[in-house]
Amino acid sequence: MPKYLLAIYGDETEFAKMAQDDLGQVMKEYWAFGDEVEKAGAFIAGEALKPTPTATTVRAGNGKASTVDGPFAETKEQLGGFYLLECKDQAEAVTWAKKIPAATVEVREIQEFERP
Repeated sequence: MPKYLLAIYGDETEFAKMAQDDLGQVMKEYWAFGDEVEKAGAFIAGEALKPTPTATTVRAGNGKASTVDGPFAETKEQLGGFYLLECKDQAEAVTWAKKIPAATVEVREIQEFERP
């Protein structure tokens, strides 16, 4: 069965400003989603990410690598976490994505490569 990455994007400054009770409610929604997708047998992995100021970007090319503190690009929404699911097709993955309590969820099928 194909695997799909559900990449969760949102404005991390909004989460930082959120009242504890509101944040607690959002987390309950995420945990409920996690329980549902796990019970359905589609769950492979899922994690939340720390805010972008904790990131390090590595740029490699031409035999050289450099590092930069922070995210790769300045954007209105940041990658905040992900779910990796096993779904019968893209439509099923999108159905799951619509249940995630976030502003934007990008759904992408995992590309498998055969190793020679």
